[in-house]
Amino acid sequence: MPLAVVTRGDATDGIHYGSVAVVDADGRLLFAAGDPSYLTTTRSALKPLQALPFTAGGGIEHFGLSTRQVALLCASHSGEPKHVEAVADILARASCTPDDLQCGVHPPLFYAALDMLPPAGVKFSPLQHNCSGKHSGMLACCRQRALPIDSYLAFDHPLQMDIRRAVAHMTGVAEQSLVAGIDGCSAPNYAVPLDRLAFAYARLARADADDRYGAAPAALAAAMSAHPDMVSGERRNDLTLMRAGRGDWVTKVGAEGVQAVGVRSKRWGIAIKVVDGNARGLHPATVAVLDQLGLLDDAQRSELAAWREPLIRNYRGTVTGRIAPAVRLEPRA
Repeated sequence: MPLAVVTRGDATDGIHYGSVAVVDADGRLLFAAGDPSYLTTTRSALKPLQALPFTAGGGIEHFGLSTRQVALLCASHSGEPKHVEAVADILARASCTPDDLQCGVHPPLFYAALDMLPPAGVKFSPLQHNCSGKHSGMLACCRQRALPIDSYLAFDHPLQMDIRRAVAHMTGVAEQSLVAGIDGCSAPNYAVPLDRLAFAYARLARADADDRYGAAPAALAAAMSAHPDMVSGERRNDLTLMRAGRGDWVTKVGAEGVQAVGVRSKRWGIAIKVVDGNARGLHPATVAVLDQLGLLDDAQRSELAAWREPLIRNYRGTVTGRIAPAVRLEPRA
């Protein structure tokens, strides 16, 4: 199904296809567009689930992490100074160093978000990698449980096995049915049907205790929505969405056109996948879905207007087109 249409003048320049699933906390499919069972690589939308074993196991209290650092465990952060400092502090508390991070190195995302180029000749470290918060939490969990840290990303490492069980529990997908892969940061990742990702976020957004992980899902969701600047970064969509949600939404974007949202007041989970993986089609569709579900007031529509129908400019700054949402939800319950 078309989720967003790209225009240039009066002509259609491109169409982004995809699917949407809206699920309640009991796992019932309420609304959908396209194929709600589309097998979806979760990418960074998986991060709150990957933090569950550490959080449920008392790791936050053991290392005295702040709520802002809890949010960072679930982040695709921009590598801003506050992110780098918070990750370094988690590592220090766990008696680890940046050299223990196995996420790799890339230029901080804030450069692209702010339309800047990285300075010539500057070298970056794993601390600035957008997934370093997740990885610091994994290392801390290994330290707390006296597990090896040199192999913490191996599929058969005890921590990764616990994470796999957490993913199966939260998505409702049998562990043996999870489709495994390796993420951009080298951590194990899993593909699940889109409606099962939505289900996980419906459960994440619940205020009551989970039957296996207790208060951990709610604690992670609360930290993310309270500190969206630690989950994301300036001018990025997770920060903008959670600010607009006024504490009601917990959301996480994933690479290749994935967005997952948990709505506390409705006990709903929403998952969106753009098949071609292009984020420019994802953001208009996400805002349109929230609006069609009756979740936006006039103030929120205004805050999210630039994300719902962004303008396209050429290198001289001339407006050449726009991207408009085309998604249409249909009731399924």
